[in-house]
Amino acid sequence: MIAIGDSDSLPVWRRPEALLIVMTVAMALTFNVWMALLNNFAVEAAQFDGSDIGWMQTIREIPGFLAFGAVYALLFMREQTLAYVSLLLLAIGAALTGFLPSFWGLALTTMVSSIGYHYFETVNQSLQLQWLSKTRAPQMLGNLRAIGAGVAFIVFAVLLYWGFAEQGSGAEVALDYRWPYLISGLLAVALIVAAMFLYPRFESPHVQRRELVLRSRYWLYYALVFMSGARRQIFLVFATFMLVEKFGYALHHMAALLLLNQFVTMLVAPFVGQLIIRFGERNALTLEYAGLTFVFLGYALIYYVDVNPLWAAFLYIADHIFFSMSFAVKTYFQKIADPSDHAPTAAVAFTINHIAAVFLPAGLGYLYLVAPSGVFVLGATMAVVSLILARMIPRHPDDGMETVFARPAPQTAAAE
Repeated sequence: MIAIGDSDSLPVWRRPEALLIVMTVAMALTFNVWMALLNNFAVEAAQFDGSDIGWMQTIREIPGFLAFGAVYALLFMREQTLAYVSLLLLAIGAALTGFLPSFWGLALTTMVSSIGYHYFETVNQSLQLQWLSKTRAPQMLGNLRAIGAGVAFIVFAVLLYWGFAEQGSGAEVALDYRWPYLISGLLAVALIVAAMFLYPRFESPHVQRRELVLRSRYWLYYALVFMSGARRQIFLVFATFMLVEKFGYALHHMAALLLLNQFVTMLVAPFVGQLIIRFGERNALTLEYAGLTFVFLGYALIYYVDVNPLWAAFLYIADHIFFSMSFAVKTYFQKIADPSDHAPTAAVAFTINHIAAVFLPAGLGYLYLVAPSGVFVLGATMAVVSLILARMIPRHPDDGMETVFARPAPQTAAAE
């Protein structure tokens, strides 16, 4: 066991920051293969319609709603161990996906991988906030997002080549989705097992509470997290599905779009960290939510207007550029929180984030069948609400200065 404060004595590749990078790579590898192939796999292999994809996303988000269980899992294992176990579940679920091309088969593999993904993201957020100092966190989180985008870039490049190779010279060939899912899952398993043997057990500077924590002074953080979860579901489920269902994006089109998107994110994410350091979380989130409002209105408009499919691709990339600023919510919480609250609050936050995610995709799936633009108008409305909440963040948030409505405690005069 090595204390975080003593980890500087380790080689650079064995330090906590390096382990965060390895785990980011493993997660990005499996998650991005799943994301890139899901809509095409669901439509072409499992014969999904809009309602089916909505229900599937609801199933996927149930483990996120139950993410508070991570706190109780920590009664039996350390956070670092839980991160490893969760990543293994994610990798195994992804590896099996291509072998079960039906609604219930996809529901099973989605549930397994989703448990892994959501529990990993819960504990990963906690580890990031514990292992990174407040001054370094924005830049390092930006770098981690850029690294994840780099892995995704490679994944999508391989899938793009695979899609063209499978289709040959325009022939109608049924793509075999088993191998991308299987290979990415096995590679992630290899990375995780290697990390378990190569990295020491790191001891965080503050002992984390092992019970659920809900504090009234964190209310703005909870509200931002809730709105983020509701708004993000609309993009993840329906914006991407629209590209395939309305604009006829084939697998190689989707891979090319995701490739370009991750390249842009690689370039932008490190600068977002600098933006947060210089201008603060309030201004970064204001820019994000204002931009997302126009992106969702753009989606609502193009569904009923005969436009070039490239406009849909432009909106897709713009959404990701603005979303790259979202980790400002994490650094805002890091600045206002009791250091012992990181793990339990991360679990509570993930549950709050997924309250809407459990019922929203299925319900909006039916709305999408009759009024697709209404789904995106609702997304724009949510972005406006998030913008209003973001303006309540102080310029310099801190313990006792969680919102603009808070007043700093009076300074006690020094004894003469």
